[in-house]
Amino acid sequence: MHFSIIIPVYNRPDEIDELLESLVSQNYKTSFEVVIIEDGSTVDCKNVVEKYNEKLIISYFFKPNSGPGDSRNYGMKMAKGDYFIIFDSDCIIPKNYLSEVDLALKNNFTDCFGGPDKALDSFSDVQKAINFSMTSFLTTGGIRGGSEKIDKFQPRSFNMGISKKAFEASNGFGNIHPGEDPDLSIRLWKMNFETKLISSAYVYHKRRIDWTKFYNQVSKFGKARPILNSWYPEYSKATFFFPTLFMIGLFSAVGAVLLFGFYFPLILYGFYYLLLFFTSSYCNKSVKIGSLSIVAAFIQFYGYGFGFLKSFVLIQLMSKNPEKEFPELFFKSVKND
Repeated sequence: MHFSIIIPVYNRPDEIDELLESLVSQNYKTSFEVVIIEDGSTVDCKNVVEKYNEKLIISYFFKPNSGPGDSRNYGMKMAKGDYFIIFDSDCIIPKNYLSEVDLALKNNFTDCFGGPDKALDSFSDVQKAINFSMTSFLTTGGIRGGSEKIDKFQPRSFNMGISKKAFEASNGFGNIHPGEDPDLSIRLWKMNFETKLISSAYVYHKRRIDWTKFYNQVSKFGKARPILNSWYPEYSKATFFFPTLFMIGLFSAVGAVLLFGFYFPLILYGFYYLLLFFTSSYCNKSVKIGSLSIVAAFIQFYGYGFGFLKSFVLIQLMSKNPEKEFPELFFKSVKND
């Protein structure tokens, strides 16, 4: 296999610098190429990429802004390899990543895989708290943390691989974002391609660095899910409603205290957040990060839960057009030159 690493980037030259430096440090002995796709950035990373011309087999393409999914497709069409590995620009790659992937694919080949993510010690406390919330079994993040079944895994596009054969058969990512990765996984399943989790193929993922960006991100995740459910109802799960029900329950518990002086439901929520606090504090060896994890989990449930509810009502109950109701979730593709 010849790996081509596909990296879309939008106004993040500093992140690309760190990511490329981590690729230079790979202990993988076979050559691989890196394809950078600048997605219409106003602050480009061309000068950063040029620093690595002597260290990596690397190419750089600039195209009009059309979103990360279309940019990944663009990069895969330009790539020379027969297996594509896709990273977000805010990732740092452990030095044994490619070796682990190569070994896993040689032992049990699959046309599409995904890996989990972790936090580096150098990440900020907010980044570590967000990472905990997005990966912990105590929240909805267990899937990203690697707890989903190894077979029938839906790879996430911050860390995934896909064969050239599967890419050409599926035409790659669609124009929804976020949600383009589960959409691709389901379409691959329908064409009898397999997907799986490679637990050892983790990356260090910075994610959003402030609460507002994190809220906007998880709110979009919530809005995208009912759209995917309307496209693929056979893959809809009752668990997708959990964040919405969790928040409705929390606000109802607060209302029960204010209106009736009934504290029991709110006490249960208090125990949950205490468990979250102690677990995060232990895992991160920091009481501060434990406290911030409570904030991160609340934002995650609130943003996703009410984004999901709004989309569920408009798309699945009222049968509205997703692209008209949520234009921020859809990009228009561009033609290759």
